[in-house]
Amino acid sequence: RLGVRGTVPAGAMWLPVEVRERVEAVHSSSALPERLRLYDDWADSYEQVPRRTGAGAGTVALSFPSPLTAVSLQNVAALEYRAPHLAAASLSFAFPTPPAEARVLDVACGTGLVARELHRRGFRCLHGVDGSAGMLELAQRTGLYRQLWLCVLGQEALPVPAEHYDAVTLVGALGEGQVPCTAVPELLRVTKPGGFLCLTTRSNPSNLRYKAELEAALERLEKQGAWQKVLAQEVGNWERATSEEESTQGTSYISGVIYIYQKCPVPQLKED
Repeated sequence: RLGVRGTVPAGAMWLPVEVRERVEAVHSSSALPERLRLYDDWADSYEQVPRRTGAGAGTVALSFPSPLTAVSLQNVAALEYRAPHLAAASLSFAFPTPPAEARVLDVACGTGLVARELHRRGFRCLHGVDGSAGMLELAQRTGLYRQLWLCVLGQEALPVPAEHYDAVTLVGALGEGQVPCTAVPELLRVTKPGGFLCLTTRSNPSNLRYKAELEAALERLEKQGAWQKVLAQEVGNWERATSEEESTQGTSYISGVIYIYQKCPVPQLKED
């Protein structure tokens, strides 16, 4: 997660104090209603670009993943947050057919950053869910989603039928204090047999316990025959760290992982 208190790495020294404080407020609030209120309050300024001060002053774009959403578009430049791009590219590579008519559910969709990346790769039938009404309003403005729902995954079932989607994504919200590992089977429920699930998590120190629990849950589902692994790729320089304690070997970055699974039964390839 971001917003962990500690020594700020040199590469992150210019991150605006007000943004760091807002992120810390979200992560320090353990009560779900309070976290959602903070994100609703943040929504109006979520796509605004804070100003950088000091040497090299100018306007920059910043973003931090929400416990319940992906990050907003303007944040990518500052944090060099690569998960939406890499996740969409990985899903597109795994997809066996032209994606235009594939029905995709973007879980924890936030302001629509993952949808933008999917749309660039030819996906057109996009649905989204998020726990913040304010974030959903911004996602609606993108014009990329055919349907959007307010839903807090882990607290309630997804408001969609079983076996309804060709692909389901959950990017940026699988982490400590975010979507619980116990919610993963709900993602499977709404995925068609043979459909794909694209998930991400971080490998920074404060998220390692969650990551271990997540990977144990993913492995259990695979052993149960619920899905099969297509990809599990560790990626360095996933995004900039917000404290020295969170950075990977003093690099000022943290790493992350992309997982692609295919729900069983997996269709057999037709022989020529």
